[in-house]
Amino acid sequence: MNTALTRIRRTEEGSSLLLVTILIVIAFMLLGSALSWSSHNAVTIARNSQYWRTVAAAEAATEKVLSRLAWDFQSVNGENTVYGALNAGTYRSLVPTAGEDSYWTPYAFSDGLGNNSQTYVALVPASRTNWTALNSQYAGLFGVTDSYMVKSYSRDTQGRFNVSAGVQQNVQLATIPLFQFAIFYNVDLEVEPGPNMTVTGRVHGNRNIYQNPGANLTYQSHVTSAGNIINGPVPGDPGHSGIDNGTVTYNGEHDSKTSQLTLPISSGSDPNTVYEIVKPPPPGGDSDATLGKERYYNKADIIIRVTDPPAGSPPGTPPVVIGTSGSYNLLATPVNVGGFVTVSTNRFYNGREGKGVNAIDINVGAFKAWADNPSGGASSLWTLYGHEPGLLYVIDQRTTSVPPGTEPGVRVLNGAQLPNGGLTVATGDPIYVQGDFNTRDSSGASVGSDTTHTKPASLVGDAITVLSNGWTDSANATSSKGNLHDASSTTVNAAFLAGIVQTGPNSYSGGVENFPRFLENWSGDTLTYNGSMVVLFYSRIATGLWKGTGTYYNPPTRNWTFDNNFLNPNKQPPGTPAFRVLIRGDWLTLGRDPTAHWHHERWGETPSSPDLRKTENQGSTESRPTSVHGVPTDQQFTRWLKRAISWRVGIDGCAPGRVTEMAAAVRAN
Repeated sequence: MNTALTRIRRTEEGSSLLLVTILIVIAFMLLGSALSWSSHNAVTIARNSQYWRTVAAAEAATEKVLSRLAWDFQSVNGENTVYGALNAGTYRSLVPTAGEDSYWTPYAFSDGLGNNSQTYVALVPASRTNWTALNSQYAGLFGVTDSYMVKSYSRDTQGRFNVSAGVQQNVQLATIPLFQFAIFYNVDLEVEPGPNMTVTGRVHGNRNIYQNPGANLTYQSHVTSAGNIINGPVPGDPGHSGIDNGTVTYNGEHDSKTSQLTLPISSGSDPNTVYEIVKPPPPGGDSDATLGKERYYNKADIIIRVTDPPAGSPPGTPPVVIGTSGSYNLLATPVNVGGFVTVSTNRFYNGREGKGVNAIDINVGAFKAWADNPSGGASSLWTLYGHEPGLLYVIDQRTTSVPPGTEPGVRVLNGAQLPNGGLTVATGDPIYVQGDFNTRDSSGASVGSDTTHTKPASLVGDAITVLSNGWTDSANATSSKGNLHDASSTTVNAAFLAGIVQTGPNSYSGGVENFPRFLENWSGDTLTYNGSMVVLFYSRIATGLWKGTGTYYNPPTRNWTFDNNFLNPNKQPPGTPAFRVLIRGDWLTLGRDPTAHWHHERWGETPSSPDLRKTENQGSTESRPTSVHGVPTDQQFTRWLKRAISWRVGIDGCAPGRVTEMAAAVRAN
């Protein structure tokens, strides 16, 4: 018998069995470890998911407050409405509720001060209405601002884990004067200059910006568009069939798809409704109080009204000119305007309109002498307003006493030196400025882009035409004489707010380069202009098409500059309109509510505080999670960020009911 071989075989079999047993044990150990890791990983992921849903719920609470706050800020009284609601506790009581959406049923909210179902809202610092340099997309602008802090803590009472989290948002409510923009268009902005053109100051279009220069177009500051910034002419422009060979240079940012900037009226940016701010109110007054507050008529210190002579008056009877105080005291104070207002019919010819102009002339020099004296003829208005009258609103209501084929026009002349308090002349009619305007004060003269010796000034109307120092009515009296008489170099320092004629199948609008209209041969002469050019609507009276050069005008050399005085709150022209915007600042996660008793938890029941690093998101400081318990959360963060950003877009003016959309977004995660 071969017993040695048998023993060897049994030994080998025993060794194999032992090895298999060891391998099985190792396999079970690996399986157990994998199951344990998988289970722990699943718990961690579930905990993290619940944590970020809780963060999103806390953010929803702050967004509900911000929605209401932004809504109130657009009301008639703006920041005063917000401040009143803050003191009344209105905002503190705003949290998402199950009545708005059943999703919120399990969530409990707190303000971090021990008050359940409340949100913390505070003015920081406690002082109000500060003139502040703005940030975010409004960098380079200034505004009257109030800053608010909004905080909320949330907890999912029905979640698997006892998770809680807080969110803090800091915002500015900013009132931004309109004339801080070198160029602002509420309609399509077209700029297609032939010669080189440099734009100083901010540029914004509430629609598209079309740029098609024939030479070099240079922007020295930020350019923003609520639509798109497009290189090329507006579609259908009959004067420009393709892209010209000029270049566009940006020395600042240039961004498309930014937020619209709108006046605080219910219609927002609709040009047809915005046009109403240059018109008098309808009989019986405005049904929209926000629109009524923005009308220049309702802001005016003096109303100048021109009407037909009384019925039955003999031929040659002059029109009736009536001056009164403004709506401040319901026009109750009579004002003798005869010393500085002259009225005529068919005074001069406008070749672009093809019509004579029935001019209402404002002699600015004579008005200055009258208005600057608080004990003279203007004393009643000084007493009434507590300041020098500086905003004139002019209405031409003549119908039967003007020749057919003519149109109204308000003209300011002899305006080299303005009243000490500045001057705004506003009308619903076309407005003309003749000769040097606002070029000196009692201590000296301003030359070129130096506006040291100027006063705050604006001209507001259906359209604006600049008549040079060389203009005479006699040389431009009729169509037979035309308008191509030689101009002479002229300086105008004022903000312009008016309309344009839209580009159509028959004519180009003329672009920014022809927003101030001209009627003379300016070849070889310069228009020096320091101000702000604002187009909010389309003209309704001066609707003559831009006909190009060589017919009724040749263009000047354009020495145009934004007036930096408009960045000073004390140098805003009387009656300047302003935007109201909510500007977001810091966005921070706060961790657990420090005052809530339901935070006595076992370690490990909630995620540890995530590692936070700050990133810029349109000027806001975001707290971004990089890891929780060592588990990457990039996908979770991506979903959370998309959701958070979606809530932020369009917050200005949104309704408080937005909270339902937030619930749907959170549920979708």
